Amino acid sequence: MWLVRPARPDDLDQILTIAGTQSARLSSTLPKQGDALTNKIEQSIASFSGRTRAGSEPQRFLFVLENTETGAIAGTAGIDARAGNGQPFYNYRRDALIHASHELGVSRRVEVLYPSHSLTDATLLCSFSIRPELRSTSAFELLSRARILFIAEHREWFTPRIAVEIQGVQLDDGSVPFWDSLGRHFFDMDFETADQHSGQLSKTFIAELMPPNPIYVTLLSEAAQQALGRAHQITLPNLELLQREGFQPGCFLDIFDAGPVLEARTDSLRTLVASHSKALHGTHEDVGETCLIAAGEREQFRCTLTPLAETLDDKLKVPIATWKVLNKTAGDRVRIAPL
Repeated sequence: MWLVRPARPDDLDQILTIAGTQSARLSSTLPKQGDALTNKIEQSIASFSGRTRAGSEPQRFLFVLENTETGAIAGTAGIDARAGNGQPFYNYRRDALIHASHELGVSRRVEVLYPSHSLTDATLLCSFSIRPELRSTSAFELLSRARILFIAEHREWFTPRIAVEIQGVQLDDGSVPFWDSLGRHFFDMDFETADQHSGQLSKTFIAELMPPNPIYVTLLSEAAQQALGRAHQITLPNLELLQREGFQPGCFLDIFDAGPVLEARTDSLRTLVASHSKALHGTHEDVGETCLIAAGEREQFRCTLTPLAETLDDKLKVPIATWKVLNKTAGDRVRIAPL
């Protein structure tokens, strides 16, 4: 049985293994260094417990996907309550300028990229990684959408606007056309190193090194121009799932690889809108439709998949095994959402 729960310190080694084997990040990356990941888990634990104060300290939540039969960790997913975590959160904004000469009778529309931190303080879905064999499975959907049920149960912690960065084009040889055409000229490092700096620290170092002026797209290489707003092939299942959830690409691009940045109104997300709270009751039969079911607040949050049947008196009948996974009993309130 698959379970999504808050990350714990003893998950460190397994998370490091997952982070180290990802050929592409499905959303904002995980640190691949032990110290940085330890700090991320500790910050997550403090956020779940409420020891961080909303609005004054960064609230960053990290979840893991656990096989309850073996205890193996198979994936991670995160939420930053405020993108940037108290510092500017940088992207490129895609726009255009009109260059015209009245004397020559010439007018041309030129596409430009503006450095922007307009998404700063929006809630950000991030740190999504999963073992390759679980892509396109119900466990994949559980891991991604469990975060939305957590937001639904703790709505006051999160903002009206929500975003997620999707990795852009990266070639089989590891080269990144957009980075190689632009970022590499201002940073003395390869894409992987710059991306890890962003995961460990923040994107503020970008403002110190990148030019503040608009970037004319026509000056980029042809490969870089073709990469604008395109997602890495490996991220397409995640992209499609997020679009079904209600996310749509806007005018913003990832500042490293020009991948799409998806945006949505938090209160319009499919899982949040469709979810509702019910009283838990048991059955010894696996009957009914399989749904997402979540229970517990803060560090006690748990989410899994279960067959369930709803009764006319507003009760849920779910297998006893689900009770045990959720650490709940008869009469407790749970939140459910359809797959």
